[in-house]
Amino acid sequence: MEQDHRDHHHDADHGHAHGDGHDHDHPHDHGPAAGHSHAGHQHGPGGHSHVPAEIRFEKPLWWALGLTATVLLAEVVGAWLTNSLALLSDAAHMATDTLALAIALVAVRLSRRPPDARRTYGYARFEAIGALANGMLLFVLAGYILWEAWQRFLTPLPVASLGMLAVALVGLACNLAAMRLLHAGAGQSLNLKGAYLEVWSDMLGSLAVIAAAIAIRFTGWLWIDPLLAVLIGLWVLPRTWVLVREALNVLMEGVPLGVDLAALRADLQSQPHVAGIHDLHVWALASRTPAMTAHVVVAADADAASVRRDLARMLEQRHRIAHVTLQMETGGEEHCRGGGCDPHP
Repeated sequence: MEQDHRDHHHDADHGHAHGDGHDHDHPHDHGPAAGHSHAGHQHGPGGHSHVPAEIRFEKPLWWALGLTATVLLAEVVGAWLTNSLALLSDAAHMATDTLALAIALVAVRLSRRPPDARRTYGYARFEAIGALANGMLLFVLAGYILWEAWQRFLTPLPVASLGMLAVALVGLACNLAAMRLLHAGAGQSLNLKGAYLEVWSDMLGSLAVIAAAIAIRFTGWLWIDPLLAVLIGLWVLPRTWVLVREALNVLMEGVPLGVDLAALRADLQSQPHVAGIHDLHVWALASRTPAMTAHVVVAADADAASVRRDLARMLEQRHRIAHVTLQMETGGEEHCRGGGCDPHP
């Protein structure tokens, strides 16, 4: 999100040096590689990096992709040989998840690319795009499972339960291994969360196939096969909606999960020498990379640079927002004539 300040009045001495006169405070150390200066820095090529930290989980994604593709091949062959809908639906699930994991890997790779002259924030948003694609694929998958199960209820078909059981056990082992690989990163990235949910649903699918195979073997009830396939589809839908909703929130630049905008505004306004806040925006570059911009009106006798540093430090400590751009303004209420200015209580 690149803010356009052309419609706002600026004091000649508002202390910004952000390429076009905007200062940018970060009370944390980015290390020498980031090209970062606490006195001010550029957001163009070679400047501040917005590459997400979850890149370190790329290797587990590769392992999960390999395991999922292996199970996919086994289940496609197994479904054809045993005539099992549960295996067929799980194979379709695996096909979708294999593609979803590939999308996640592409998103992680692209997010590693540094900012350039055309994309000053880099490619971090590809994480949300990949997660949204994953979610839509899961919706399609769930619909397919429900439709195919209905066909099997209408016309039951014989199933080779022993072969079905053997393939499902292989799938279960691979899914458990992939879940262990992805678990550490599931809470830090939308893509990894999506991949983890997909492998988790695959694991449940394998359990359903095992249960169906055992039940069919000992009871001969063929309707168990499509019934468990329906349960898989119904389990996937609500979790998929959560993933899609979070991805859309990032793409729509909504307030990030865990950020209380009212409390943040109140904390800004309660700071000494702050006369008002307007044009406050909080969004996320990626699922775990919140950013904030605001115009801060300070008292005429205040040291704007000192107030700015105190606000940036407070925002990082209380709200975990390290990427902060504050435009400091002094003077009367003319800054707030366009609306949206909240005066100091």
